[in-house]
Amino acid sequence: MDRSILHCDMNSFFASVELLAHPELRDRPVAVCGNPKERRGIVLAKNEAAKKFGIKTAETIWSARQKCPGLVLLPPHHDRYEQYCARINGIYLQYTDMVEPFSIDESWLDVTASQDHFRKDAVRLADEIRGRVKAETGLTLSAGVSFNKVFAKMGSEYKKPDATTLIDRSNYRDLLWPMPVKELFFVGAATAEKLRTMNLFTIGDLARSDPAFLRAALGKHGSQLYAYANGLDDSPVALYREHRTYQSVGNGITFKRNLVGREDVRTALKALSDRVAGRLRSHGLRCNGVKLDIKDPEFRVITRQLQLERATDLAGEIYPAAMDLAERNWRFEDPIRLLTLTAINLSEQNAEEQLSFDALAPKHEEQERAVEETLDSIREKFGRYAIVYGGLLGNDLGISDGRREEMEYEEQ
Repeated sequence: MDRSILHCDMNSFFASVELLAHPELRDRPVAVCGNPKERRGIVLAKNEAAKKFGIKTAETIWSARQKCPGLVLLPPHHDRYEQYCARINGIYLQYTDMVEPFSIDESWLDVTASQDHFRKDAVRLADEIRGRVKAETGLTLSAGVSFNKVFAKMGSEYKKPDATTLIDRSNYRDLLWPMPVKELFFVGAATAEKLRTMNLFTIGDLARSDPAFLRAALGKHGSQLYAYANGLDDSPVALYREHRTYQSVGNGITFKRNLVGREDVRTALKALSDRVAGRLRSHGLRCNGVKLDIKDPEFRVITRQLQLERATDLAGEIYPAAMDLAERNWRFEDPIRLLTLTAINLSEQNAEEQLSFDALAPKHEEQERAVEETLDSIREKFGRYAIVYGGLLGNDLGISDGRREEMEYEEQ
């Protein structure tokens, strides 16, 4: 028997939560921005009125205002988003304990066993859940209903806002196969371009292709995409109690000698950024901010933090922020005994549209991600210190030799 899986995806979540506090702005174009006071800031989320002006997630505030001079800018409030996330998942849990959050504003629900209990099929359950969320929170969601997680996810994207879409064995070829291949779940920009060079332009092209050909071209990922396109995903929906929510991920090092000077701090922060980023990726998380703790030889500590323009799990983006904090808050001629770098304000790696910033610099991020994920693979196979950045070789600080006093932590 087929499973019945829902994917519930909140509509314009960040912007919708902000508008609950500003009902007078509901019919005006509104964007939530990382730093509304700076022209270099970017759009994190937008409401339906802003979408009509062609405003995109991750574009600069300057660009958005060129399209819509009357755009209202609001700062994000991550604590509010977390509170609403908990309330919404609480509603889901009244229908099933198999609730797997995929990001702060979307979750899978396996309601296979719930249908008999509630005497409703999966579509009616999805509609009931949508109605309850709207009545109890003032927010809307779109739901996908299908026999696997991938198609349920694509169903929630198929029609927005505030809608339910059923994708079953009788209609998935008609609904999904004509779509551009980039619309398939887990097909990123680089993979979509690679598939286009292979003359695979639609999801149907991919589904009808030779799986051996795909595996030869894309490795394990090729086999996975073939399975997804053909509805062969059998991954389970996890129990909600198995979902771990981390508040922060950090690394600290007590050095072989005190750090003195800019180059010492730069070397140390590169190593810490690399480790923190790797652990973020291992947990499927991104950080929206970084925190730096500096301890001197007298055990005095200063703590500073910085909100990032966009969520990241890349060392190449964490390091510049950490170095900026050091440069603005420490005299490099003063010695440092210990540095601790912490990724804070965490969000799921595969978050909804407002957390996807590929449009900002897709080539740069794709290349950097490829490098860092390759390092992850090598270290997983041969150990953490099997490969390090060239700038860390031969340092006399005790970094990357595996013998220094080092602290790793995850705060839940």
